[in-house]
Amino acid sequence: MYWNREIETAGRNEIEKLQLDRLNRAIEGASKTSYYGKIFRENGVNASGIKSIKELSLLPFTTKNDLRLSYPDGMVAVARGEIVRMHASSGTTGKPTVIFYTARDISEWADLVARCMTATGTTRDDVFQNMMSYGLFTGGLGLHYGAERLGAMVIPSATGNSLRQIQLIQDFRTSVIHITPSYSLHLVEVIEQNGINPCDLGIKKAYLGAEPYSEETRTKIENQWGLDAYNSYGLSEMNGPGVAFECENKDGMHVWEDFYIPEIINPDTGETLPDGEEGELVLTHINREAMPIIRYRTRDLTRIIPEPCGCGRTHRRIERIKGRTDDMLIVGGVNVFPSQIESVLMKFPEVGNNYQIVLDRQNNLDRINIKVELYSKMFHGELKELKALNQRLVEELRALIVVNPRIELLEPGSLPPSTGKAVRVIDNRKI
Repeated sequence: MYWNREIETAGRNEIEKLQLDRLNRAIEGASKTSYYGKIFRENGVNASGIKSIKELSLLPFTTKNDLRLSYPDGMVAVARGEIVRMHASSGTTGKPTVIFYTARDISEWADLVARCMTATGTTRDDVFQNMMSYGLFTGGLGLHYGAERLGAMVIPSATGNSLRQIQLIQDFRTSVIHITPSYSLHLVEVIEQNGINPCDLGIKKAYLGAEPYSEETRTKIENQWGLDAYNSYGLSEMNGPGVAFECENKDGMHVWEDFYIPEIINPDTGETLPDGEEGELVLTHINREAMPIIRYRTRDLTRIIPEPCGCGRTHRRIERIKGRTDDMLIVGGVNVFPSQIESVLMKFPEVGNNYQIVLDRQNNLDRINIKVELYSKMFHGELKELKALNQRLVEELRALIVVNPRIELLEPGSLPPSTGKAVRVIDNRKI
């Protein structure tokens, strides 16, 4: 099922021709901004046009710090009167990163998200319950507008108020939800506590986003709810949700290349890597009027999948995000990603839905303490059983991350539940 078969199945030459045309328009628009105008002059960038997509690698990178330096409107490429909306990133210190949109940008974004949802089989006959936060955060409104463009009935329930969420699901027969992985894991516990089998609610699909999670967590969510969960990828600097999305094959996320040009680079050298090699994802937005962004370093680690997808779409795919170059934990000189720890924890049926990684330093040595809630139906309180589980967790984690962790098994409900983005890592070494 396609939203726009012509563009979704276009040949590589056709896609690259469209990209080159839109890239030149984006460069021309960016050159008119106070920020890029200065950067282009300093780097000798010819804003009159480039002749090949390969020349993109000659342009300077843009970073999150660049967006902060250009705050509030140093990257705006249109007149103030043409701007109809702004969004800002969340969870950062100092100045936020602010993104602006024209009416055309908003409409194109909605169309792109409708394309994403169609790729997973969602139709106008579905009821879509949006459990993401609304406001400056792009996730809620991004999927909201896309679902409306698709023609689905939208319930803008936002985050939290779990009993209300359950009532809405039951009363209006919600079939598709948009939710953070951590809140999904919490909500299913509330559902079960109220004597309801989550699989009986009739939800067919879940779009998971806004925070990193492992394949094991996806499987756990699918089994708990009895649904298909789809990976999505987006970031506020590139509009928000809709940058890349899984199709029904669930074999990597299609990057919509008529909107974005993806590159994979060596995060240390900036060198462009060939398809198939893992590195940092760099994105160029080539179809936004208000604020084109050139070669944005996402800090997300992935690779471009070179093989074609069985769904027939020709836009290249990226693998699930492995982690971020800036949230990688260095513990005793060893690189550790939180997603690696999660992938181990979620394989154990005795492990519940909530965990926390706490880092501290004792006698000048780094220590990693992982607090793990037990699954309520598996918690028997038998000391021998708990010791055996603790040892198995330690051994599997040590084999994967090399570092020797300390596991603290907790009763169900011991850790603060999450209704938004989960706080999984607490690094006390910085205090």
